[in-house]
Amino acid sequence: MIQLWSILGNSQKLDGGAMFGNAPRALWSRWVAPDEDNRVPLACRALLATGINGKRVLFETGIGAFFEPKLKERYGVVEDEHVLLASLAEAGFTHEDIDAVVLSHLHFDHAGGLLAPWQAGVAPTLLFPNTKFIVGRECWERALKPHPRDRASFIPELPRLLQASGRLEIIDGDTSPTLGTLVRFEYSHGHTPGLLLATIGAQNNRGGIVFCADLIPGRPWVNVPITMGYDRYPELLIDEKTRFLEDKLARGVRLFFTHDAECAMASVTRAGNQRFGVADEVAQIAGLALAA
Repeated sequence: MIQLWSILGNSQKLDGGAMFGNAPRALWSRWVAPDEDNRVPLACRALLATGINGKRVLFETGIGAFFEPKLKERYGVVEDEHVLLASLAEAGFTHEDIDAVVLSHLHFDHAGGLLAPWQAGVAPTLLFPNTKFIVGRECWERALKPHPRDRASFIPELPRLLQASGRLEIIDGDTSPTLGTLVRFEYSHGHTPGLLLATIGAQNNRGGIVFCADLIPGRPWVNVPITMGYDRYPELLIDEKTRFLEDKLARGVRLFFTHDAECAMASVTRAGNQRFGVADEVAQIAGLALAA
């Protein structure tokens, strides 16, 4: 049996205009209320699964606490401590207990939690000493050679640390040797090349839960025309979202949101040919059982 926990990491406040692309403030402010600086609250939520090929698997690690103070302020990181570690402890685990971490991509708000908290004069170091780090090939290559448009989204030291660990697993198919067939992967390219999307615990190609990563960061982005200013190809991403949501609706796969501050999981809905929506919203998951 697979069991699931939603694991909160450090939260952020980012500019609402950047998060909602070409949607006007009059529209997006109905979905997420901005503060006086036009920033909206964002979670950096991970998903912990036990019982996957006998392993404890963490899907992403959030932004963590690796930023030095000026960059922490620039990127709107709220808490000083490494919240992910406290959230794991609340669920009864430590980072040493994790057998595998699946990274949808290597932007700092999804992979920064791999690093120990910032200390003045101390070089970045990896946490998760017993973990296999699973990354898609295209995402890995992008992190090694970022484009000028997204170079600031990566942690320069992280690829070297992952390689030096001897526990890096780069994949380009729909399964991982470490995780077996209980986790199936698909790929998206509108946000970043080769964004890795993991579906966990589907039975006979139905059910389970998919980690939406930055293809669909939260409930407002289920509306397919809504994209982020951070997406590199909005039109491609809209087409990818449409196919993705049609597939998950048809197969009864629930959505897991990493950046939605109030909702961890929901089901996809659609009324006739109208736009997609969500139902059965869940704020937090603690020990949710899936048949394996």
